[in-house]
Amino acid sequence: MTESQIFSSIASELNLKSKQVKSVANFLDDGATVPFLARYRQEATGGLDEEQIRSVRDKLEFHRTLEDRKKTILKTIDEQDKLTEELEEKIKACTDLNTLEDLYLPYKPKRRTKGDMAKEKGLEPLAERIWEQEIESGTPMEHAAEFVDDENEVESAEDAMDGALDIVAEWINESAEVREKLRDIFQEHAVIKTEKNPAVEDRTNFEDYYDFSQKAKYLKPYQILAINRGERENILFVDVELWEDRTLESIDDVVINNDMSIFTPHLQDAVEDAYKRLLFPSLERELRNMLTDKADEHAIETFATNLSNLLMQPPLDHKVVMGIDPAYRSGCKVAVVDETGKYLEGTTTYPTPPQKKVAEAEEVFRTYIDKYDVNLIAIGNGTASRETEQIVANFIQKRKEKHPDEELNYMIVNEAGASVYSASKVAADEFPDLEAAQRGNISIARRVLDPLAELVKIDPKSIGVGLYQHDVNQNQLAQSLDDVVESCVNQVGVNLNTASAPLLSHISGLSKRVAKNIVKRREDEGIFSDREEIKDIRGVGEFRFQQAAGFMRIPESENPLDNTAIHPESYEATEKLCNLFGIDLDKLNEQNEVVSEKLKNINKEEVAEQIEVGIPTLELIIENLQKPGRDPRESLPKPVLRDDVMKMEDLSEGQVLEGTVRNVVDFGAFVDIGVKQDGLLHISKMADRKVEDPHDVVAVGDILKLTIVSLDLERGRIGLSLVD
Repeated sequence: MTESQIFSSIASELNLKSKQVKSVANFLDDGATVPFLARYRQEATGGLDEEQIRSVRDKLEFHRTLEDRKKTILKTIDEQDKLTEELEEKIKACTDLNTLEDLYLPYKPKRRTKGDMAKEKGLEPLAERIWEQEIESGTPMEHAAEFVDDENEVESAEDAMDGALDIVAEWINESAEVREKLRDIFQEHAVIKTEKNPAVEDRTNFEDYYDFSQKAKYLKPYQILAINRGERENILFVDVELWEDRTLESIDDVVINNDMSIFTPHLQDAVEDAYKRLLFPSLERELRNMLTDKADEHAIETFATNLSNLLMQPPLDHKVVMGIDPAYRSGCKVAVVDETGKYLEGTTTYPTPPQKKVAEAEEVFRTYIDKYDVNLIAIGNGTASRETEQIVANFIQKRKEKHPDEELNYMIVNEAGASVYSASKVAADEFPDLEAAQRGNISIARRVLDPLAELVKIDPKSIGVGLYQHDVNQNQLAQSLDDVVESCVNQVGVNLNTASAPLLSHISGLSKRVAKNIVKRREDEGIFSDREEIKDIRGVGEFRFQQAAGFMRIPESENPLDNTAIHPESYEATEKLCNLFGIDLDKLNEQNEVVSEKLKNINKEEVAEQIEVGIPTLELIIENLQKPGRDPRESLPKPVLRDDVMKMEDLSEGQVLEGTVRNVVDFGAFVDIGVKQDGLLHISKMADRKVEDPHDVVAVGDILKLTIVSLDLERGRIGLSLVD
């Protein structure tokens, strides 16, 4: 395919125009980022959003990889002097890798086979007679006897026939038509059967699969991943089963074209040999790989959705936070951070078993609250979390007796990844004088103030909102999660004067090195007062500035547009718009309602032409003039704050309460309802209709009103249902 044909093919696949695909491809080839294109080049891309642009990017990569593979295959076959016009056309017309590899299989360099050894003995002409099926008289062994040759170690007609059938079996295996037919049969009729390894005696998490059988096409992604892991851990034995007789008949239908041929029974033997020895093992592996790819894709998509929702949780403003990283023997680490996330003070207390020094811990809490005006306590949800929660809740209740008007609450924070952060180079650079154990609680406290700014410092796989994330394709997972982080960071924008280097490194067009240079410049020379100052940073040229500028915020700038998502390339157009409608840019933050009123019901086509921009750019300008410096997370519900605690024993069936969604998986959602154990909101309890995907109903971070529908105190299980 030419580039133009590739663009047309992708446009057809994604229901876009070739012009849009070509535009995106050219921008991406020039180094443009997806967020930049989605926000600032809508006129050029025809209004494509991030998801559509990434789909084009991924399809481009696939098609270009496919074309490169075709070139390699054509060159290899041509070098063997076996490239016919018909084969060349088939290869060039190929649209998927499986079929392409099927066409290449007969010419692929491989280890010496039984068929190769038979050819060396001069048996290929006999194999051709069998394969062509044109001979209808005489007996097969009369023909085979012609090839008896002591010198070539063909001692009998039977030896000749066996060798010839080895060659034929390999031709059957290498037939693209046979493999395509069999591939369809596998995908439609193959059954995956699992059973327990008899050597396993202990209870495991794979008991649902000890005697399990299901058609491959009906397997759920989480079942595939569970089966794969059980097999990998040698707990499960896995087999692929097909109805052999029917399958062999289907291959016969492709291979045998003359029932009158004297070689038909032998050809049937070759079909059976090819199927059992070559085709079945190959296509079994292919099926298992295809299922794994499908499960990986789904798991990665689920993880990405959860991560996006987690990163976009609303920040809590104006909070001085005391973070607690709970533990038993090693003690609870405590840290206080101010409204900006600056670390103030920290220590270790031992209120949990075995020490149970509750009074000492309460004295530490009291001291920090009085000293720093702490108004929120953030408790990590790991080991000893609920015991610590009980202690903190009791402390708050006692304190309220003496300080009834004081604002003091607590919340449980997902601490996944805090230990990874605490041992990282990023944490060591931030807090070189603190031990690793003391850094995790700072991360817990900061996650409350701005989840996005803190969580970008951690490898996304460690954030704990996925399923089987360590089992799936790690390259695809990394790409998908990087896309999510990039999207979220650029959607929110970054304060250039407070952001950490890890956060800045996710800004469109910036690298880790440039991000570090920005922070160093800020530390050495003070805050930035103008977006243009970024150009002075080492490593930032005109192109990087173009990609990054619109996603940076400078609240301290004299130009209010520097604190919006309006790109500097549109400043002139923005000023023209303001002059047209009498808007004072210097007082932009003071006249939101006035601006909204003046720009309401305008003729966008006419105005866009007057200020010389496209309609998408005009709409972006208007949105940001109406709400300068707006954080898109502001409109989302804030986290649930508590001042008291419940135990499992306080719960009862039918009880209605609020909960926060912690994780969404294929079969439902895990919800924190304020007790030791998260409850399960099963997919069947999400609506009065059948729900295909839990993400259609709930998302990580959602605050839900729920009814307890089942309670198992002994096993610590809580069943929940959504309240209408």
